[in-house]
Amino acid sequence: MNASILNVQNLSKVVPSAEGELSILDRIDFDLARGASLAIVGSSGSGKSTLLGLLAGLDLPSSGEISLAGHALTRLDEDQRARVRAEHVGFVFQSFQLLDSLNALENVMLPLELEGRKDAGQRARHLLERVGLGQRLTHYPRQLSGGEQQRVAIARAFAAEPDVLFADEPTGNLDSHTGERISDLLFQLNQERGTTLVLVTHDARLAARCQRQIRLEGGQLVAQASS
Repeated sequence: MNASILNVQNLSKVVPSAEGELSILDRIDFDLARGASLAIVGSSGSGKSTLLGLLAGLDLPSSGEISLAGHALTRLDEDQRARVRAEHVGFVFQSFQLLDSLNALENVMLPLELEGRKDAGQRARHLLERVGLGQRLTHYPRQLSGGEQQRVAIARAFAAEPDVLFADEPTGNLDSHTGERISDLLFQLNQERGTTLVLVTHDARLAARCQRQIRLEGGQLVAQASS
């Protein structure tokens, strides 16, 4: 059995509001094996994106513990959590978040260059070819379709060979056909590279392809399932 890559214990997030304290997440517990795929599902406002941000160390919980790739995130300061993300984490967002001033190749090269990788150009080119964009290397985001931009974002996310890829509604801005192609690509790279996938999604078909699903309602984990 694969070792755990994510462990969450008694996780809660409370924020102040005009009416008093507002509970966003309430005592969440789960464990995820290395190389597995997990879908976080639930209605809007159920706490899915908040949970994703906590799991990635972008924010801290009010209480509870999170272990990511052997690092106790809740015991680290902001700079230390940033280093953990740089070493272990990739991101794919619904809005792509590509830099408009860089072409496809340069967008994928950027995180590798920040790491000081000498093979940044070669690796970025290989990944873009892998996602079917070998003929679009010098195109800027405005010259690419939504599906092509998301493929650039996926290549960028996998460039540093992350242990965990966090994706927030990765098919949310795409039509159903393009969304299916992006889903195929995510799971192909998951299998080829052993990268753990953690997805927030409203797409029932995408969620069903994951090995694990957890459902949040009102900030509470109300169901877990395995495919």
